[in-house]
Amino acid sequence: MGMSKKDLTRKRANIKARIDELEPLVRRDPLKKHAQLHVELEKLKKELLEN
Repeated sequence: MGMSKKDLTRKRANIKARIDELEPLVRRDPLKKHAQLHVELEKLKKELLEN
């Protein structure tokens, strides 16, 4: 069974909120010392585009 519109909206809002949290951290880490932050941000952006 698929997700309802409300669930999809909530999931999308949660992804956007997490992206907003990660972007300042990633900007302060241009040398990618914390690679997991960069990977997570790219993964979330890709997932947001798919939905």
